[in-house]
Amino acid sequence: MDDSARQSAMLVGTAVTSLITGYILGVYAIRGYLISPELAEERRRAYADPVESDESDVDEGDVPLDHAPNWANGRDADKRQGLSFQAAQSKPAPPIDTHEECKLVLVVRTDLGMTKGKIAAQCSHATLACYKSLVRAPVGSPGHSMLSRWERHGQAKIAVQIKSQEEMLELRRKAHSLGLTAEVIQDAGRTQIEAGSMTVLGVGPAPRSLVDQVTGHLKLL
Repeated sequence: MDDSARQSAMLVGTAVTSLITGYILGVYAIRGYLISPELAEERRRAYADPVESDESDVDEGDVPLDHAPNWANGRDADKRQGLSFQAAQSKPAPPIDTHEECKLVLVVRTDLGMTKGKIAAQCSHATLACYKSLVRAPVGSPGHSMLSRWERHGQAKIAVQIKSQEEMLELRRKAHSLGLTAEVIQDAGRTQIEAGSMTVLGVGPAPRSLVDQVTGHLKLL
């Protein structure tokens, strides 16, 4: 074999060896074999299954980032995140579907001294709580029909005001007596107000005439 042939063979052998060595080193690096035990443990924790955050770093400014309801995991997750619903143990049957325009009324307590941002967050919680309550209704049922009609026609939402927890609970009782969805939001107390404070009552979505029997006398917020 002449010199040029030997040099070519050496180059090919070197390239193949480098390729195999690089592949092995890459596999070891990806699997964490080439890093310290401390870094390996940190990497393992970083890629482990995520854990729900308790969001302890809530913004303390004018618009606090309250803990929104967890859509995927239901009420148990809502409660773990600091949001609870004060609902009756049992509810009457939903109202008869009259094909009337539907609306959702958000009844806000003004005696708590909540900022505009806080009120907005609590109203968002109440809206989602009422939606989740109705979205579980069987397809074709009056509750499902009302929710679908509300979604198709602008999702009308009205904010009104009251000045006490007693009045809020009385409104909820009246709503349930008419077969309406009524959800009270109870604050976690991480920002502006005392823990357990009932902040907003959501009534509906339901036919306008029925909702007005509960909230029609209240002043707009």
